[in-house]
Amino acid sequence: MRRDRTAGVVMLAGVLAALAACGRKGPEIPTREVVTPLLQQEADSLKGDGERLDPVLLVKATWTIEGIDVTERPDDPDRPWAGAIRFRIRSVMRDEQGVVTTDEFQRRFDYLYTLSLQRWVFQLAPSPAP
Repeated sequence: MRRDRTAGVVMLAGVLAALAACGRKGPEIPTREVVTPLLQQEADSLKGDGERLDPVLLVKATWTIEGIDVTERPDDPDRPWAGAIRFRIRSVMRDEQGVVTTDEFQRRFDYLYTLSLQRWVFQLAPSPAP
């Protein structure tokens, strides 16, 4: 009886040691097909916020999504994807005299997909060198 109990304890210890040696596997890295629609949602949100008319400024802006780029970052396990949203923005402003001023420019927003948060995180542009 004692021999059976000792053998059971030794087998259990061996199984636990083998499981511990395998290590804990981190979360699964999502595919490009999974993260790209999430970045598209970010772009749609930016577009909606940017086109919201401010009645005080009398500026109407049209944000056109020119492109969404997703690139792999194989050397960063927590941030496996980098993304960029490119817009062409056209603003039309009418002053008190009725004169219309139109301006058009491009804007780029950079993101990193953070695995620990399971979402895209906006990246600030680096500061220019002094």
